[in-house]
Amino acid sequence: MAEGQRSSTHVVPQASQAMEQFKWQVASELGIQNYRGYLGDVPSRLNGAVGGNMVKRMIALAEQSLAGGGTIPTFTQGQTGQFTGGGAAAGGTTRTTR
Repeated sequence: MAEGQRSSTHVVPQASQAMEQFKWQVASELGIQNYRGYLGDVPSRLNGAVGGNMVKRMIALAEQSLAGGGTIPTFTQGQTGQFTGGGAAAGGTTRTTR
């Protein structure tokens, strides 16, 4: 998808730059060079590998947080970017925003 046609948004808009850097770091570690700018000519298998590895790492961080007694913040539907506190492990609700 071209740079100006992105349809997804970040739940926490302030994390946009950090997520981009995270994506470039994962791509670099997978040996994918020049993973910036227009990615329309990158095979979906490579894009899937980057996204999949990002998700694995984020899940690992969440598991470490939960194992250490922490909670994962949740969001109420329709309130993107608004923390409601708690988390599924603490009896809160899960996030379903669009």
